Amino acid sequence: MGLSSDNIHGLVLAVSSSIFIGSSFIIKKKGLMKAGASGTRAGSGGYSYLHEPMWWAGMISMIIGEVANFAAYAYAPAILVTPLGALSIIFSAVLAHFILEERLHIFGMLGCVLCVVGSTTIVLHAPQERNIDSVKDVWMLATEPGFLVYSVIVLVLVAVLIVRYVPKYGQTHMVVYVGICSLMGSLTVMSVKAVGIALKLTFSGMNQFKYFETWFFTIVVIGGSILQVNYLNKALDTFNTAVVSPVYYVMFTSLTILASMIMFKEWDSQSASQIATELCGFVTILSGTFLLHKTRDMGNTSSSEVSAVARSPKQRHNTNNTNSD
Repeated sequence: MGLSSDNIHGLVLAVSSSIFIGSSFIIKKKGLMKAGASGTRAGSGGYSYLHEPMWWAGMISMIIGEVANFAAYAYAPAILVTPLGALSIIFSAVLAHFILEERLHIFGMLGCVLCVVGSTTIVLHAPQERNIDSVKDVWMLATEPGFLVYSVIVLVLVAVLIVRYVPKYGQTHMVVYVGICSLMGSLTVMSVKAVGIALKLTFSGMNQFKYFETWFFTIVVIGGSILQVNYLNKALDTFNTAVVSPVYYVMFTSLTILASMIMFKEWDSQSASQIATELCGFVTILSGTFLLHKTRDMGNTSSSEVSAVARSPKQRHNTNNTNSD
């Protein structure tokens, strides 16, 4: 796929965004740790981190990254911009290793590599974006039956996770918090793209803020972002950053690309081989996520603990009996 000047601008902005966002995970985690030492932890429902300067420094870094990401969507298609978030995984994991001492096991490193390879595959075979001349064009795409059904399903799932699963499993199952962020994020990105297009057209002389559709998308962006920040804070405060970051990336990227495909029908202009290659990229990303998830504690586990876990339940039971004797 040839890269136009707009796509190059989008790529530069997306890479810059990944650097700032990857750093923000670590800075915010440090702030959450300091706030949790003197107040109620965010994972337990506390908001003492709002008084912590380091947390706000992380938020500023994330905001800068999100602004760059926001601008990238105005220039390049979502399926090209979103997978580049893999760079934030590498940056965040390396910083977590040296700053937070959250060691990343060799299989975790391999998982990161697989995520990057899968993302690169998707980027190289991404479809060309359709021409959008007005925010009303985006509104027409967003109100078609297919995307409306997807939006309803996402909102129902988010409500069920918040009401039913957060109280019971939020502290023990990372996928609950990350799932809420990722599901809502897929709708937020579609609105971000709409607002980005509206700003781009407005700056070129065609005012798009006279349409209510622009303001509707703006409200969705604000509401979705607040919800994501809240539950992402809970995830970061409760679980290992080196795992939260890549799992969030994979779920968010997969759902965002799915939403983009449904809304913009980008697969209609692709051949079967291109679609198959993109699906292989998804499988590669999911494989990397599996490795990261299954080996998340190996970097901080001693060899004796690993061997104890590897023993069968019967062997562990016999050992416990021997120790008690």
